[in-house]
Amino acid sequence: MEQQKFNNGYVIGISFISALGGYLFGFDFAVIAGALPFLKEQFHFDEVQEGVATATLAIGCIAGCIIAGSLSDRYGRKKGLMLSAAIFLLSSLAMAISHSSAAFIIARFFAGIGVGMASVLSPMYIAEIAPPSMRGRLVAINQMTVVIGIFVTNLVNYSLRNEGSEAWRWMVGLGAIPSFLFLSGVLLLPESPHWLINRSKKEKAHAILSKIGGNLYATTTAESIRASLTQGASTGLSQLFDKTVLPAVIVGMGLAIFQQLCGINVVFNYTATIFESVGFSQDDQLRQMVFIGLVNMICTAVAMWQVDKLGRKPLMLFGAIGLTLLYLISAFLLQQQSTSASWSLLAAIGIYAMTLAPVTWVLIAEIFPNRVRSKATSVAIIALWLSYALLTFTFPIMAKRMGTYTPFYIYAAICLAGYVFVKIKVKETKGKSLEEMDHIFSGH
Repeated sequence: MEQQKFNNGYVIGISFISALGGYLFGFDFAVIAGALPFLKEQFHFDEVQEGVATATLAIGCIAGCIIAGSLSDRYGRKKGLMLSAAIFLLSSLAMAISHSSAAFIIARFFAGIGVGMASVLSPMYIAEIAPPSMRGRLVAINQMTVVIGIFVTNLVNYSLRNEGSEAWRWMVGLGAIPSFLFLSGVLLLPESPHWLINRSKKEKAHAILSKIGGNLYATTTAESIRASLTQGASTGLSQLFDKTVLPAVIVGMGLAIFQQLCGINVVFNYTATIFESVGFSQDDQLRQMVFIGLVNMICTAVAMWQVDKLGRKPLMLFGAIGLTLLYLISAFLLQQQSTSASWSLLAAIGIYAMTLAPVTWVLIAEIFPNRVRSKATSVAIIALWLSYALLTFTFPIMAKRMGTYTPFYIYAAICLAGYVFVKIKVKETKGKSLEEMDHIFSGH
């Protein structure tokens, strides 16, 4: 398999189109940071309402994850991606014309449904299309589009900063453009060969696999997929408690929870709150968002280059211990109200972007057995979004009552615990086929 020649341009092209779902994730994730100061002024949010407005996206994402698993099993990965793009397109426009906080929050909830569906389906689709030797890099394309979405959105937010009290309408409404491009691109995608074989559409699957790696690759891969699918019939969520599946589910959920509760997303979502506490002006706060997006993008590119070379586990361990140390430094500097905290937090963003951010998505996309992949992926990503909701809801409350520095001491402790979890529970998956995952993480 190592010497196999693949149609790299074709595989990269369809992976990139699918990964545009990640751009929508990055957009909606970042846009709230720029819009929040304007929304707080217009709708008079207190710290609880601020947390609700931010965390509502995650609640919608949970609903999207639930929809994505069953819908993609029944109708295919492609149709699921199309629906997620359409929902995001309409919700972006609805947020832009909102005239009350309730209307904005409801529209953001629906945006979350679109993002949640894409967060399950984009990496899963890429993992099912990608050859084993390229899978890490290709799934990491999804994370790259996330960070490009964050960077471009931060840049747009900064450029709109002087457009008046309703600049937030342009900030959120511009999400309609990438949504339309994503929807148009998905129409060109082939269906996942794994889904086609599961639906006994062998000829269509063989044609797609042949285009990826030739006739021999198509034949051997189709046989492996068929063999893995016949090892056990999916019987709903109860299948996830099977002793051969549960260990992978525990690892997937653990990684998803760790990726969020490690705390880095408060830096993305509450940049203004954090840097206001050390004396930055609103202009400086928005400029910091641009720097954060740039560092995030550069370091994610490094991760894409290394994930299939260094492997998944070493990068996760490095990220966990690196964040532990940088959070301790950041907490101390924030406590001293030092503007130098911006540097340690930028370094934390860089470490996260090279490690936990992309590698968690790679692992979640690849560690589950074929017969339960969509359900297990949905469960893991639901755990991720629940953790994100908890994180983003609690931060403004803790920051208001205990100071912006206190949460970072808590996040440092969580990162240390995450290091221990990865060390004990995570096994290396570099270069392994999806069909081999049945044995790598299976219980005995």
